[in-house]
Amino acid sequence: MAKCKAAANPVRTVPSIALIGLAAALAAVPALAAERIATQKVEIEVTQIVGGLEHPWSVEALPDGAYIVTERPGRMRVVRDGMASPPIAGLPELFVGGQGGLLDIALSPDFVSSRKLYFTASVPGDGGQGTALFAGRLSDDETKLDEVEQLFAMNRFTNTSQHFGSRIAIGEDGTLFFGIGDRGEMERAQDPKDHAGSILHVNPDGTPADGNAFGGAAGLAEIWSVGHRNPQGIVIDPSDGALFTVEHGARGGDEINVLKAGSNYGWPVISYGKHYSGAEIGIGQSSEGYEQPIHYWDPSIAPGAIDIYRGAMFPEWEGDFLVAALKYELLARIERDENGAILGEERLLEGSYGRLRDVKVAPDGAILLVTDEVDGQLLRISRATTQ
Repeated sequence: MAKCKAAANPVRTVPSIALIGLAAALAAVPALAAERIATQKVEIEVTQIVGGLEHPWSVEALPDGAYIVTERPGRMRVVRDGMASPPIAGLPELFVGGQGGLLDIALSPDFVSSRKLYFTASVPGDGGQGTALFAGRLSDDETKLDEVEQLFAMNRFTNTSQHFGSRIAIGEDGTLFFGIGDRGEMERAQDPKDHAGSILHVNPDGTPADGNAFGGAAGLAEIWSVGHRNPQGIVIDPSDGALFTVEHGARGGDEINVLKAGSNYGWPVISYGKHYSGAEIGIGQSSEGYEQPIHYWDPSIAPGAIDIYRGAMFPEWEGDFLVAALKYELLARIERDENGAILGEERLLEGSYGRLRDVKVAPDGAILLVTDEVDGQLLRISRATTQ
């Protein structure tokens, strides 16, 4: 665990002054009128809360009804009353390039009293760049992060600029689960002594949490599971504590997995996809000793994040998976029965708002989305009002 000083230039790659000015101007764009859309079970309204965000990556609802968002180029903002704040000061030095930059954000369970939050990012270091986990305290005036600490960094950095992961899920005991992709070097995902291609499980101070199945000769003690290509969504079902990821395949083979400690999810030994060249991957779609996904897509939808609907606004969707997708610019609702079995898929908003990067169920039961675009948006899905 290391204390972090805010960098004078907190990103290794930064947009031009013109782009910064444009982003600041666009961030003042007010919310637009709601669009009404019919779905299989309910009519919804989609409202833009704010526009002008540059490749937003994650959103969290703040306790007072505002929102906090990350932008991949290295900015964090509070959105309040339809306006985005100036960038929050205090971020550490980041690597911004390819798929890397400022990634996920999660509020500590005691945020109301502590104002503590966690975030993941790609950072520069020996050998290139890699994924790291940080904690910090949002100042009372919401202008800066204080007490920023690097809690964890992957053990081998490289010069590749893809498959950093990385989202965070916080358990009832306050421990953190987060994913790191294979960094574009797929064989690393089968090495339990390499953080690439794994799900990590750590305490709030970054040390290995209890319940992990690796450690000692078996692998690194903070690893929960291995064999992941690029997990960009992770969620804990509040109803029973089950842990799920959504992961990018190659050409096909995007997956939803239910995660168990010590398990191997197969990449790149087994996969439902193929290499981008069309060549086969590994030894097939299944093999003894490797876990099967509970759902997969072929062709790929390029998932950005996953949540589970537990809320009052849409009882028709209770328990369903919600998956934000980049490739087909859609929100996938994966319907499940009362036992969790998957019944089918409904595709919402396809091609209407751009690449959908994050999805979160808000405290009031509305659904929050961010669009991974140069002029990105924060959107809210609510139940349509009676006309």
